[in-house]
Amino acid sequence: MRPTRTRHVVLWLTVAAYMITYMDRVVISSAVPSIKEEFHFNNETMSWILSSFRWGYALFQIPGGWLGDLMGPRRALTLIVIWWSAFTSLTSFMWSATSMAAARFLFGVGEAGAFPIATRSLSRWILPTERGYAQGITHAGSRLGAALTPTLVVAMIGAYGWRMPFFVFGALGVVWALVWFWYYRDTPDEHPSVNQAELKLIHGGVGKPKARTSGKVPWSEILASPTLWMLAAMYFCYGWCLAVYLDWFPTYLKEHRGLTLKAMGIYASLPLLAGVLGDFLGGWISDRIAHTTKKLKLARSGVAVAGFALAAAGIIPATLAQSAETCVAFTCLAFFGLEVTVGVSWAVPLDIGGDWAGSVSSVMNTSGNIGGAISTLALGYLVRDYGWNVPFLVAATLCALGAVLFARLDASRKIF
Repeated sequence: MRPTRTRHVVLWLTVAAYMITYMDRVVISSAVPSIKEEFHFNNETMSWILSSFRWGYALFQIPGGWLGDLMGPRRALTLIVIWWSAFTSLTSFMWSATSMAAARFLFGVGEAGAFPIATRSLSRWILPTERGYAQGITHAGSRLGAALTPTLVVAMIGAYGWRMPFFVFGALGVVWALVWFWYYRDTPDEHPSVNQAELKLIHGGVGKPKARTSGKVPWSEILASPTLWMLAAMYFCYGWCLAVYLDWFPTYLKEHRGLTLKAMGIYASLPLLAGVLGDFLGGWISDRIAHTTKKLKLARSGVAVAGFALAAAGIIPATLAQSAETCVAFTCLAFFGLEVTVGVSWAVPLDIGGDWAGSVSSVMNTSGNIGGAISTLALGYLVRDYGWNVPFLVAATLCALGAVLFARLDASRKIF
């Protein structure tokens, strides 16, 4: 009997969730010029609004991961996707900087659990030799969603105004949540579509059947892991750099490079499309190295260090380029390198955390999004005082630091 492929359907449902998370968070990035025009906000005000999402997202990572471990991914993901989709749509009703910041903070609170819970949802379904690929393809889906969004948002803004995209993307999340609750099960043993051959395959790779939920989280062991804190420091660097591009790159192209709104939508999508390829290749190459060499540290660190180095090398010429076209071309190279690290980074919590991968990844992602929150807030003031080049040169420096940190990270050192 050939194994069924229910675990692959679960993976692709998770890819769709990742797409929606990034669609919902970058809608506002493409709408910033229109929002600034209507409310007469300056860059410093927008930096507070944009960073409010990241603070909510960062502060509720660990509670979100805990929720997934406590309730199980089926119910937890359904709940939080409906929550953040509601606040995506409610953003369009906001009337001031304070109200908009509050809506984006609560949106971030909902999205905070997405990646930790999704990582937890895959920990009992995906084989160890498929983890890098799985994390790569899910994050590739998120970047594909982000890449498609600017052009769609600009078109909707042109036809219906800046509020319409928030309604559309909020409704999409609710549809996904209903499909997830209908199809997903917290363990493969519960799923009616899994045959005995697939169960044997999963149990052989992941371990014996486990309960739907994990019980009390062993935080003392998790927080005592040196590998975890090296992972968290590295992801702080990544999160800082990612926020520069997700939150501010469209505005940078319009204000500093002088592009029209339509051209901004197209050019802002190109680095994110390059990132899709980087996400996919990073995880896939890491898995191939792990399978061939049986050296997990080499497989994870080698690929990620190369990605961070490429990102640092690409950001500098992109920043100093004279033309917008050259800037975007080098930015594509830099963002490709940055995203090569992502599938590898998210495979590490599965490597070291096992059944507690949701809680482990929540600590990592908390650190990354604190970096992103500080970055988004700081950029408005750095641009005001020093111009647009400085934030990107800071990002290049942090990419180099990320390479150094990942070189010291050993994914074979399990917490438990």
